[in-house]
Amino acid sequence: MSIDWNSFTPISAAAGGVIIGLAACILILFTGRIAGISGILGGVLRARRTEIGWRVAFLGGLLAAPALYSCIAPLPVIRIDAGWPILVLAGLAVGLGTRYGAGCTSGHGICGLSRLSPRSLVAVMTFMAAGFLVVFVTRHLLGT
Repeated sequence: MSIDWNSFTPISAAAGGVIIGLAACILILFTGRIAGISGILGGVLRARRTEIGWRVAFLGGLLAAPALYSCIAPLPVIRIDAGWPILVLAGLAVGLGTRYGAGCTSGHGICGLSRLSPRSLVAVMTFMAAGFLVVFVTRHLLGT
């Protein structure tokens, strides 16, 4: 294993983390809501009329951010080494997992851990263990 030092960008990663943390703080301060993306997206599909505006604005910001960033710097090249069937299966598994786990990595990992939620700690440890296991199995046991 080796580190691609050209892609190691701790300053931009830290800046991104600060921006995500500020966004989560602003959302909870102004709306009392947790910045869990799966919950926000799911809430758009079944939201009350009074809640749809902030949900659509939040999701719109997620989509607009890369476009704004591309005005000041080139976007990284995205390379996915999987076909459509695997991507669809992975998307369904993540969707099922977020419903079963009562939240996603953003809700549990960013907001839940910052609130010292024991449930979120268990969820994040489970997410990470599952990720480690899948990478180990696919790369070392299946050789893909």
